Amino acid sequence: MTQTPWWHPSRHADRRPLLLARNRIQAAIRGWLAAEGFVEVDPAALQISPGNEAHLHAFRTTAIGNDGVGMDRYLHTSPEFAMKRLLAAGETRIHSFGHVWRNRERGPLHSPEFTMLEWYRTGEPYERLMQDIAAWVQLAAEGPLRFRDRTCDPAAPYERVSVAEAFAAHAGIDLLATLAADGAPDADALAAQMDRAGIARGPGESWSDLFSRILSEKVEPRLGMGRLTVLDRYPAAEAALARRCPDDPRVAERFEVYACGVELANGFGELTDPVEQRARFEEEMAIKARVYGETYPIDEDFLAALALMPPAAGCALGFDRLVMLTTGAPSVEAVMWVPAG
Repeated sequence: MTQTPWWHPSRHADRRPLLLARNRIQAAIRGWLAAEGFVEVDPAALQISPGNEAHLHAFRTTAIGNDGVGMDRYLHTSPEFAMKRLLAAGETRIHSFGHVWRNRERGPLHSPEFTMLEWYRTGEPYERLMQDIAAWVQLAAEGPLRFRDRTCDPAAPYERVSVAEAFAAHAGIDLLATLAADGAPDADALAAQMDRAGIARGPGESWSDLFSRILSEKVEPRLGMGRLTVLDRYPAAEAALARRCPDDPRVAERFEVYACGVELANGFGELTDPVEQRARFEEEMAIKARVYGETYPIDEDFLAALALMPPAAGCALGFDRLVMLTTGAPSVEAVMWVPAG
């Protein structure tokens, strides 16, 4: 049986309360940001590079100039590169509500086009962003956050755990033992621990593959139960855009926020060293070439701006997911005015 389309009056009547809640939440957060002195910016979506993370997939198109010559361009997977250039230009507190595009992603928690709330604070520690998210969740929620049979109290103080602590607690893995002093990962060491813990793995998987498998299968489903979880201090190998923690170079100032087992936000103490950033991008693109047979360009203009960027913290929040959790909707597309085609 063909499903009733989202635009049919009978189905829209059921969706409309969720969509009005979306507007209420967006207006409330915009007001909060304005009161905090943030400037809303509107970066262009069409970029030279969509980002340089190995496992993010972009939509590519051809921009044809007045001379008839075509140039590869991409729909951005995040406004990050553009917004960091604005920080280099002198902005200090900025945010963007905008559409982003990620290929190969569709399901209850994913859409190929979705709304991202991204914001930056210069001269402030990345912990401040965790507090921002907790405040917005309380502002948005009119009851418990819900996804399927899971709930989360938006008013409860969030818990903050390191990735290493979460791997030990939920998977029996000593993650730091698989990292060299400089943060270089050892796939054989992680694979051996997985074998001892009885965690299945595929042949020839890299350290990053194994890390992602443990995270998605053993750790993430247990986060954000009853209260928000801030999963902090990611291995530097999994934090290409974050600066290393001053007390342990094996890990970086990267965190994710979870509610009801759902990832809600991804934040960083931002890396501002263009030399190290280039090296990390090259490492990521080498992985992408090996795994997917393609690479994305490195944005030289972004790296040039990075040299002028002040110390900052930045974060991206999946706005559709926040609305989904606060309304108890079954999927992100249920809270989109017009879902992607």
